[in-house]
Amino acid sequence: MSDPEKIFKAYDIRGVVPDDLDADLVRAIGEAYVEVLDRPAAVVVGRDMRVASPKLAEAFAAGVTSRGCDVVDIGLASTDELYFASGHLDLPGAMFTASHNPPDYGGIKLCRAGAAPVGQETGLARLRSLVEQGRQGHQGADRDVVPAGKVERRDLLSAYAGHLRGLVDLSGIRRLTVAVDAGNGMAGLTVPAVFEGLPIDLVPMYFELDGTFPNHEANPIEPANLVDLQAKVREVGADIGLAFDGDADRCWVIDENARSVSPSAITALIAVRELAREPGAAVIHNLITSRAVPQIIHEHGGRPVRERVGHSFIKATMARTGAVFGGEHSAHFYFRDFWRADSGLLAALHTLAALGEQDQPLSKLLEEYDRYAASGEINSRVDDQAATMARVKAAYADRVGVTVDELDGLTVEHADWWFNLRPSNTEPVLRLNAEAADQATMERLRDEVLGLVRGTVNA
Repeated sequence: MSDPEKIFKAYDIRGVVPDDLDADLVRAIGEAYVEVLDRPAAVVVGRDMRVASPKLAEAFAAGVTSRGCDVVDIGLASTDELYFASGHLDLPGAMFTASHNPPDYGGIKLCRAGAAPVGQETGLARLRSLVEQGRQGHQGADRDVVPAGKVERRDLLSAYAGHLRGLVDLSGIRRLTVAVDAGNGMAGLTVPAVFEGLPIDLVPMYFELDGTFPNHEANPIEPANLVDLQAKVREVGADIGLAFDGDADRCWVIDENARSVSPSAITALIAVRELAREPGAAVIHNLITSRAVPQIIHEHGGRPVRERVGHSFIKATMARTGAVFGGEHSAHFYFRDFWRADSGLLAALHTLAALGEQDQPLSKLLEEYDRYAASGEINSRVDDQAATMARVKAAYADRVGVTVDELDGLTVEHADWWFNLRPSNTEPVLRLNAEAADQATMERLRDEVLGLVRGTVNA
């Protein structure tokens, strides 16, 4: 029997199908979600191309309709298309995807009406409690009997594509050759729809929707998954390469020299564009983006706001501050004009617009946004996360010129460098990100911290 305790994560629901997540459990989640939402008129449901997603989405819809609530089924969709549907229709939503996880995983990303996030504090904890009560027989017998809701199928792909094109004007850009690796994920459906009619020569890679991921994992944060795209950029002389994850809510950029572009540089680039449109606005960045990001926001008259990692935190802070944009180191980009939701394709359109509005190659355009040497995210398995982090903190806390904060994991800052060490929520892993003014300093810092984490250097 599948176990709710294993599948409820910090921001979503995810697990191996059917061991952790099966149709019966998902139906129960659908029933409980209606109660968490105080019985809305309808819930929008979308799904990715994974083998298990159709049956899981159908089971969820059955649970929702059994409680008298209607379902608007938008079928195959990217996660940001589901967010569009939620905002456009002003309805809560459920997206069936496990994003970049291996093929045997399934999952659900939930949102309230207007694409508002659902995390532990905003519904997931209560949802889990209701599901567990129901499976233990503590509810159900005395529930009121209601007429079943109905399922309405709607195709919103064209409306979604038109909405994105309406947010970023590419009509006047020079013609660009754009190589896109969809990783057999949902970008294979959404990219052609969004790029239709634009001055773009599209070079598609792995656009066939295939939840077995026959070519490579749809996880662009891993360098090995970018190799094919980098080769294609060289082969065709593309102006830019774009790689999407499985549910297409993240976008990774490759320049014309086939070099990977830091998401921090893209965050800074889009921030500058949004601040030109709305001077003085707040821009959110998570605490792992490059130090260049808040510097550039300041330089362009904006108000940088630092936040912890995670979409529910970013979206909540955007709502509180009225921020026009937000970016994360993981290539999630959030837009106030897109219901504060993240959209990989909207970030791609901004990048294409910036590139096509001038004559320089992408590498030259991004030079001012890429100021420091960064390690990228490095994972280390540890037996005791808390003890290991305490050991690292002790090693740095008393050093001259060093400040320490624990907003999200452990962040240690110096005038010439900084690093963040964060525990994984789902496995015994610590994630290190380090940055410094130059490559040599970064490498020394990276190696010293890793030595402390892995026990090869004494505190």
